[in-house]
Amino acid sequence: MKAQKSDMLAGLKPLRGTRITGERIRLREKKLSDARADHRWQSDPELSKLDAAPTLVMSFALYLLDYTTIVHEYDHARYPLAVETLDGKHIGNCTCYDIDEKRGEAQVGIMIGDREYWNQGYGTEVMTTLVNHIFRNTGLNRLYLKTLDWNARAQKCFTKSGFAQCGWLKREGYNFMLMEMMRPDWEKRQKVEDI
Repeated sequence: MKAQKSDMLAGLKPLRGTRITGERIRLREKKLSDARADHRWQSDPELSKLDAAPTLVMSFALYLLDYTTIVHEYDHARYPLAVETLDGKHIGNCTCYDIDEKRGEAQVGIMIGDREYWNQGYGTEVMTTLVNHIFRNTGLNRLYLKTLDWNARAQKCFTKSGFAQCGWLKREGYNFMLMEMMRPDWEKRQKVEDI
């Protein structure tokens, strides 16, 4: 039973210096040098609103203490990655989390924190690269996400990446659209792209 679980998530182990490369971006493990940008993005009220999260008010020094622990501890239910351009500029983050091996599913999310890279298709490329990595390297059968019901830009990004609406969720005063991608749908998209 344990070998089966580790096989299912074999592709979500720490990358140890390797990167997952798309056409214009790379996904890599988080590192301490990402802390300054992550603190800035989490302290930005507009980005917090897009993420339905409270705006961070913690000092950078305190944030760095927690960040150090997060970067150095491996969590089997969470797979956080930094997003960088091919020339190494950190522009955002993506995560595979709430990984449920029994159900064969996980939640995914992205955030392009650097506004210079908004509205240029980077979000779609990041999500597509992440989804391809997960389905090619794990036994997971379903990926899902939630996005605020009014965030049309995010919904367009996720739809272009292959996600389909599957429901609605109301939580803590926010209304979310739920979206999912099943492995058979991803496999069909791969066949079409290969033609």
